[in-house]
Amino acid sequence: MAEISHDIFKSLLEQVESFSPTIEAVEVGRVMEIGDGIARVAGLENIRFSELVRFNNGTPGIAFNLEKDNVGVIILGEYDTIQEGDEVRPLGRIASIPVGTGMIGRVVDALGNPVDGKGSIVASDYFNVERIAPGVIERKNVFSPVQTGVIAIDAMTPIGRGQRELIIGDRQTGKTAIAIDTILNQKGKDLYCIYVAIGKRRGEVARLVALLEEYGAMEYTTVVVASASDPAAMNYIAPYAGCAIGEWFMENGKHALVVYDDLSKHAWAYRQVSLLMRRPPGREAYPGDVFYLHSRLLERAAQLSESRGGGSLTALPVIETLLGDVSAYVPTNVISITDGQIYLEPELFYAGTRPAMNVGISVSRVGGDAQTKAMKKVAGGLRLDLAQFRSLAAFAQFGSDLDKSTQQQLDRGLRLTELLKQPQYQPIPLADQVALIYAGTKGHLDNVPVDRVKEWQAAFVRAFNTQFSDVANSIAETKTLNDEQEAKLKNALQSFNASWS
Repeated sequence: MAEISHDIFKSLLEQVESFSPTIEAVEVGRVMEIGDGIARVAGLENIRFSELVRFNNGTPGIAFNLEKDNVGVIILGEYDTIQEGDEVRPLGRIASIPVGTGMIGRVVDALGNPVDGKGSIVASDYFNVERIAPGVIERKNVFSPVQTGVIAIDAMTPIGRGQRELIIGDRQTGKTAIAIDTILNQKGKDLYCIYVAIGKRRGEVARLVALLEEYGAMEYTTVVVASASDPAAMNYIAPYAGCAIGEWFMENGKHALVVYDDLSKHAWAYRQVSLLMRRPPGREAYPGDVFYLHSRLLERAAQLSESRGGGSLTALPVIETLLGDVSAYVPTNVISITDGQIYLEPELFYAGTRPAMNVGISVSRVGGDAQTKAMKKVAGGLRLDLAQFRSLAAFAQFGSDLDKSTQQQLDRGLRLTELLKQPQYQPIPLADQVALIYAGTKGHLDNVPVDRVKEWQAAFVRAFNTQFSDVANSIAETKTLNDEQEAKLKNALQSFNASWS
């Protein structure tokens, strides 16, 4: 027994003698004030802006206001159990998100945590949610198209890779539908998609994810969710997180498309957080830097130069207007940052013209450089034809007698308008778009009754891809419409019209 106690004593003595104390300085803050998703913390002298912290209950937060004697922290989760006097520890890293191919097909929150029940994400890297946009020298002109599959957009407001094209309109006018159609149309192409849902209902997001899965679009899509029930802080950082996921693809020589749906709710979330932090309010109670809020996000979309790998990030921000007021504060800000806008009009939507794109206000400032030669050739006069039709239609309402050429222009305008109507979630391939616009603008539809244009379209597309597949394949492969191809297309239309009744 004495021998055993001697061994224990010897072992303990060895451990005590071999012990070397280490001192580790850890900065710890204390909660001074808590409420409404905001905490004021004292004692964090060396914290950086946008650095992550962790509260006693495990909830993360972001340093948002760096003041003289305290730090304003926005809380990214539940704050009911956080109390005054609780410890707050900085995590030593800026707010970041996992990126890489492991994010494809996943539904994540604004911090990159999976919310789809498919297990953890294997990330190849971490990117800060806030990053500096590529400089002027690192960029090159937009030159390659993003095919949306929507005839009206691809023909009149084309979008190029690296562009920022705003989708703007009142609620329930089909803004999200255009963004989703664009994502669905990328199947089989080399464009990765990121859909950022900001302030949407969880049921709405679940339906959207189910739709993307049904059409096989989740194979190349990541969904970032900050729902209406999430804290304002999550809604605030969600678009930056989505952008960082897209930037990984861009910086690795790939191509990505990111949809921010929608930035109006993003601005509301930022306003809420800023007012709670007692930042001085400006116009419409938004803080003074609300322009910078969106400019630093949208400027990150770019077509990189060959020396930087030639990757691209295309942005489709969505803005919701109130009663068609495009001159409100946030809409005018975003219009001035982007390279064009697709304006959706409620009157057109309720009249059955869907997508309800107002051709006069909608514009793409750089997309023309990226438009395919085939589309540029057939759609060159389409916008002018439709604009003239609108003005003539307004004049013809007075019931005066119209001469033959005016009546002919009106009839063609009606058929073109009918041709540009498109059902939801049915994107149209480039070759079919070119053939249909050619038919409409060159008078091959003039003898088709207006109420049968859609019937004619469905029958012609079937025939075009079977009987005349050589023409369709030639246009799809070369993306041009030379004289030989045009002659074949013209013969195909005449041959089809002769047999169609």
